[in-house]
Amino acid sequence: MKRTLIIGASKNPERYAYKAAERLLAHGHQIELLGLRDDKIFGQTIDTERKPYKELDTITLYVGPQRQPDYYDYVLSLKPHRVVFNPGTENPEFETLLQENGIEAEEACTLVLLGTGQY
Repeated sequence: MKRTLIIGASKNPERYAYKAAERLLAHGHQIELLGLRDDKIFGQTIDTERKPYKELDTITLYVGPQRQPDYYDYVLSLKPHRVVFNPGTENPEFETLLQENGIEAEEACTLVLLGTGQY
């Protein structure tokens, strides 16, 4: 299964990042969580510290384009296979930067990808 980092993780069940965490786990994927507040969901810790995760397949973004520049170097350092830009997070500048570094940038919805078997 695909090890996924959710950037913008939240304990609020109304947030899409929360729903994505729930669905990823239900589909058997391993998740890591990075958010603004220390918390726990589904028995997993939402980290506020940017850890050097290894062997990530996917990073799925739930942070708007205005806040993404703070994450550019961090995401590049993790060398994921791909970064999913969920609706509202699209960022042509970041997408180009990722592609220039050999990382797939995909404008898609993690929930839809999981629901249609395309994740």
